[in-house]
Amino acid sequence: MSREELNRQAFREEAFELLGELESSLLELEEDPKDSEVINRVFRAMHTIKGSGAMFGFEDIASFTHEVETVFDLARNGQIAVSKELLNLTLLARDHILAMLEGEDQGGEARAREVIVGLKALTPATEELPAVPEAEAPPCCDNAPELAAWRIRFVPARNIFMTGTNPAALLEELCEMGEHHVIMHTRDIPELSALDPEQCMVFWDVILTTTRSEDEIRDVFIFVEEDCELDIQKVGSCQTIDEESYQLIGQILVDKNDITKDALERILLDRKPIGQLLSEAGLVSRSQVEAALAEQQEVKRLKQTAGAEAQASSIRVPAQKLDFLVDLVGELVTAQARLTQFASEQNDPRLQAISEEIERLSDELRDNTLGIRMLPIGTTFSRFKRLVRDLSQELGKRIALETHGEETELDKTVIERLSDPLVHLLRNSIDHGIESPEKRAARGKNPEGRIVLSAEHSGGEVLIRIIDDGAGIDPDRIRAKAVEKGLIAADAQISDKDALMLIFAPGFSTAEKITSVSGRGVGMDVVKRNIDALRGRVSLDSAPGEGTTVSVRIPLTLAIIDGLQVQVGESYFIMPLAAVEECVELIRQDGERATFINLRGQMVPWVSLRTNFDIPGERPPIEQVVVCNSQSSRVGIVVDRVIGEHQTVIKSLGKVYRDVRGISGATIKGDGSMALILDIAALSI
Repeated sequence: MSREELNRQAFREEAFELLGELESSLLELEEDPKDSEVINRVFRAMHTIKGSGAMFGFEDIASFTHEVETVFDLARNGQIAVSKELLNLTLLARDHILAMLEGEDQGGEARAREVIVGLKALTPATEELPAVPEAEAPPCCDNAPELAAWRIRFVPARNIFMTGTNPAALLEELCEMGEHHVIMHTRDIPELSALDPEQCMVFWDVILTTTRSEDEIRDVFIFVEEDCELDIQKVGSCQTIDEESYQLIGQILVDKNDITKDALERILLDRKPIGQLLSEAGLVSRSQVEAALAEQQEVKRLKQTAGAEAQASSIRVPAQKLDFLVDLVGELVTAQARLTQFASEQNDPRLQAISEEIERLSDELRDNTLGIRMLPIGTTFSRFKRLVRDLSQELGKRIALETHGEETELDKTVIERLSDPLVHLLRNSIDHGIESPEKRAARGKNPEGRIVLSAEHSGGEVLIRIIDDGAGIDPDRIRAKAVEKGLIAADAQISDKDALMLIFAPGFSTAEKITSVSGRGVGMDVVKRNIDALRGRVSLDSAPGEGTTVSVRIPLTLAIIDGLQVQVGESYFIMPLAAVEECVELIRQDGERATFINLRGQMVPWVSLRTNFDIPGERPPIEQVVVCNSQSSRVGIVVDRVIGEHQTVIKSLGKVYRDVRGISGATIKGDGSMALILDIAALSI
């Protein structure tokens, strides 16, 4: 690939990110059209796309984007108001830019003309559109908490020990907030004969570099502040530091009232280092000079850090390279397992030590490699706000989307493959779940419907919920529709929960007519199939008239997990370690039919792998029960032997074994044999 092509590809990647941010900003602006910060954010995104597009030969994109950018320049200068029409046109313009980036020309000219004509109609007719000024370079800490250096002087009360407070504990809590230098001043300690061990005779200066606010720092001393001398001052931040902003040591000591300005000027007549001079003159102690020097050096370091962040805070790496790296790490983990097994068989302490070191390094490499692929799911959630907005307008409904847990991280591959199922589930909630404003008002509900999209960690999985306060699902109606479509027999007796799950059957739909949104019976079966392919599970709860909750459980990663290796007969299995709570022994008598164990007063059901998978052989006198947490409940898995932890490289199952209940995948052991990965949730049903 030539340099020009690489540059054009880099522009496309940057533009895709900017368009995603632009969409989120426009939807945010719809809620508060007067938010100047968001208006400036939209303008900067447009300006960057225009400038970069012109630089790399995308003249059509640059020319079109200039029209939108010009209007938002008027908006940020207060010459026009941000209206719903402007937001609709800008969203349409964003879609057009995306289509041009992807090379889709169908209907492009008409859409571009519609946007430009609409934008011109919103601008003042008597004024020429001003030239767009160059965007200012963002500060080094833009969109990040401010990193600042603080000077804290803590002089505790002499009788602080009598109150049961340990000053050292307060300093430890303070130091946990960031980079720190702590200097203890001992000048007030008397001779040993006059020393009272119940009195605190020292005080401290702390130079702290942190993103925390002054209030958070002061909260550390909340219970002693009234009885002590506490002084907190900001001495620099990455947004305010320039070449001359850090002070000289003498000035710092004057600011802290350790010396007077006149005394400083007298000492400056000598050419010795200022700190040494002040110390020799007896004006300040050596520890006070050390504290001032630490402050000066820390502010200098903060300046250097700010400059480095401004130069480069991240790099772009093609996803294919990350995928290849994960594959290599997977092969390394398999090879390391072989080495571990070989070392244990040789009974050689030196080889065992090398094996343990390789295992430790491969663990760290695995965790860091998988961490690179982890992304916050909020990047996906933000796209759905536009979907809900446009679809609710098309259907004449009023719907508010709430999102929670956007910071929850998932493997990049999982997020990419999860997007389509979540789109189907949201469209289903909007079309079938939320009623029209008139129907909601007639039923005493808020005319505006509510959909909550949330994500949270649950053991080794991520739990995603889509909750709506709509009409809910009537199990009887589902049964009748299923009988009509021949999915179940007319006399079939199924529970309400099983009836609700029928909506995931192929071709099932309760829509009365076919629309652009639903009615063709395609969608929910695809959702379940895609989630199953991710080794996930989907469940549904609904109350007629109150709403519906769809829960999706997805593993954090599809590549490598920590597992617990167990054995039953001649077969080996892997349990996800994140789901394992503890292991206990089980002694069964012949003919005993109980399937529960009493675990510290709690009855825990258990499942025998030998019975479940029909594994031949006699069970041992003492079996092992691995207690696991599955879907907020506990279940025991009975095995012959617990072997230990095992780094598990997940391999997909073939078509023959894909639908075996209780098995979610396979892995290769150190000796080259295979172990099956258990699906704890499926076994516990």
